[in-house]
Amino acid sequence: MSKYLLPLAVLVTAAPVMAAPAAVQGNADLAAVQRSIGATETMTAAFSQTDRNGQVLNGTLTLKKPGKIRFQYQKGVPLLIVGDGKALTFVDYSVKQVQRWPIGNSPLGVLLDPSRDISRYARVVPSPNPAVLSVEAYDPKHPEYGRITLVFARRGDAPAGLMLQGWAALDSQGNRTTIRLSDQRFNVPVADSTFRWTDPRRQGRAG
Repeated sequence: MSKYLLPLAVLVTAAPVMAAPAAVQGNADLAAVQRSIGATETMTAAFSQTDRNGQVLNGTLTLKKPGKIRFQYQKGVPLLIVGDGKALTFVDYSVKQVQRWPIGNSPLGVLLDPSRDISRYARVVPSPNPAVLSVEAYDPKHPEYGRITLVFARRGDAPAGLMLQGWAALDSQGNRTTIRLSDQRFNVPVADSTFRWTDPRRQGRAG
């Protein structure tokens, strides 16, 4: 067994969720989030991941629509998460383990599929800071799916005025994983080759 916990576990356990109708302002904010996501064709960023034990891992995130995402962890961490447009693949090179899930079963699909209507399965979380907008996805009928909350900052230089700052995921056991983003860059050229990966069951470690 790997010494690393499955990172971002909620990314591959949650299905699209439903939420109660939002207030007028909440609907407007959800619409703004939808526009921001729709205006983001690619994104690169540095990320910091904190798991339930307080372990912190860093790396780089690359996103390209439709359906492509890569979490490249810091040197010395033998983990990789890649979305190739159809599935999310979790690779642990230390134990030569590969797991795959349909992107459609991941709440991160909202970032990767601009055709999704987030008003159907998300709600705005009230914040005392008007410069911050948080959106939570949760299905009360399926608590085993956990929760995920996307956090945006209102920024005029970001797509549709909203800068994705990160997210927090809470699984059904109450284990929390937090992702914080920095150095975000939007709509920059990203090659499809970025989302290729080496299968450790066949070729060993990735380069």
